Amino acid sequence: MKFSYDSKADAIYITVSNNRYDHGKDIDGERRIDYDATGNIIGIELLCVSTGVITDDLPYRAEVESYLEEKGIKIFA
Repeated sequence: MKFSYDSKADAIYITVSNNRYDHGKDIDGERRIDYDATGNIIGIELLCVSTGVITDDLPYRAEVESYLEEKGIKIFA
């Protein structure tokens, strides 16, 4: 699992797998899950992270919350 934080974009992308992107699904306007052709999660996109991140319904929630805490980003659970 690889975390990439872009302060200019106010976004975090979490790479779960190096499989090829097939489709994505928005959880809401600030959270998106990317999938490969067989439906496996390959990435998680979090937008507007400076205002905090809702972690409900996120895959790998514990790992995501740990990273957010390290970065000092507010968590809404």
